[in-house]
Amino acid sequence: MSLIPRGTPFFPGNITDDCSLEVSVKDIAALTAAASRLPPGSTISIPYLPGQDDDARLAAARAVRGLGLEPMPHLSARRIASLADLEAFVSRAVAEAGVERCFVIAGDPSTPAGPFADSAALIETGVFERAGIKVVGVGAHPDGHPVMSAAQRWEVLERKCRGIGARGMSPLIVTQFGFDADIVLAWLEALRARGLEHPVRVGVPGPAGIAVLARYAALCGVGACASMWAKHGISLGKLFGTAGPDVFVDRLAAGLTDAHGKVSLHFFPFGGIAQSVSWLERYRARSGQPGCATASLP
Repeated sequence: MSLIPRGTPFFPGNITDDCSLEVSVKDIAALTAAASRLPPGSTISIPYLPGQDDDARLAAARAVRGLGLEPMPHLSARRIASLADLEAFVSRAVAEAGVERCFVIAGDPSTPAGPFADSAALIETGVFERAGIKVVGVGAHPDGHPVMSAAQRWEVLERKCRGIGARGMSPLIVTQFGFDADIVLAWLEALRARGLEHPVRVGVPGPAGIAVLARYAALCGVGACASMWAKHGISLGKLFGTAGPDVFVDRLAAGLTDAHGKVSLHFFPFGGIAQSVSWLERYRARSGQPGCATASLP
C-alpha cells in the first residue's frame, strides 16, 4: 500500500532519483569516464545495434558490471539466427556479467534472420527464466507506432507482460523517448486503467543539439510537430542551439501522482554520456535532492 495519499503530486526531484541510461558498445569508454558520478547499481541499457556481434555486446555488459552498474542487454528478435544463438548469448550474459535483466525488441529488419518474428517469440522460448533472468523489459510507444494502431499496441503490451509474469519474472515497461509530457501522463493513466501496474521507465532525450534531436526523432518515428517541440522548450527557429529535457521533466514530475504508479526516467544520451550525467547532477541540485535511490525500480 502506498504511504502517499492518492492524488498527491510527486516532489519534482523524485523523478530523477532512479534513472537508467542507454549506452551502446561504442560508448563504453565514455560511460567509464562518467561512472563515478552515477549512483552504484544504476541500470545501463545496452542496445542491440547492427554491426556489433555478441562478443562485443557481452564485453560491454562485463564492463558495465565491472563499473558497479547493472547491465541490461537488448535482444533484437529479428536479428537472432537461431534458438541456440539466443540460449548461448543469455547464458553467457548471466555467467560472465551477472546479468539479471534483459530488454526484448522485435528489431528493424522486415525479414527475420531466424525463427523469431517479434519480442513475444523470445519470451515464449523459456530461455530467460531458465537462465535465471529476473526482469524482462519491453517497449512501449506513448506517441504512437509507425505500423501498429493504438488497440494493437495495448494488446501486444498486455500479452507480453502477462507472458513474462506467468514465467515467474517481473515485467519492466520502457517507453520510446518523446517530447510532450502531457501525452506521457495521459498514456500512464490509460496504462494503469488497464490494470498494468508494472514499473515504467519513461524515455527522455538527453541534452543535445536541436538538429541532432530532430534527426533522431525522424529516424525513430517519434512525432515532433511544432507544438510538441514547443512543449519541450524548443524553438524550431533555433535549430543550431542545444536543448535539455528540463521542461519535459518538470512537467512530467508536476503531473505525476501515486496513481501513476512506479515511474522513473530512461535517458537516451543523444548529446553524449557526459552531457546527460551533468544534466542530471544539475537537475538534482536544483530540485534539492542530494542523492538517489537506485533500488526502487527494476
